[in-house]
Amino acid sequence: MISSNPAGTPRVTQLRLVVHVDDYDAAVAFYRDALGLPEEEAYSGEGGAEVMILDAGRATLEIANTEQKHFIDSVEVGRQVAPRLRVAFEVADAEGVTRTLADNGAELVAAPVKTPWRSLNARLEAPGLHITVFQELDPPK
Repeated sequence: MISSNPAGTPRVTQLRLVVHVDDYDAAVAFYRDALGLPEEEAYSGEGGAEVMILDAGRATLEIANTEQKHFIDSVEVGRQVAPRLRVAFEVADAEGVTRTLADNGAELVAAPVKTPWRSLNARLEAPGLHITVFQELDPPK
């Protein structure tokens, strides 16, 4: 396994997920204001081009095979619903955040449920993304 370049620094220093949305203002209001992701940078370009970079904390890339994707959908929702890409946000209060996001334009797919991996997970259809909000039930050791 290769984890760093020859100089000893990580090869990748940031994971940035770029999401194209049709309603930029609604997406900013949802992710920045309702979900509470702090704004890092924002840029405007020619012809009305807009982009905002939001801080989502630590990023990980979770790779799952088809069977695992089906298992997660079954646990969290009770049926197959997720597209190929689903974004998960760890939060301190899954029930409260789920209510806030549903009140701010997300479609509730499944209310928070306790999972076999000891978290409380909810599913929502958010602007441009299918998302999970999850709360770890066991504190880190």
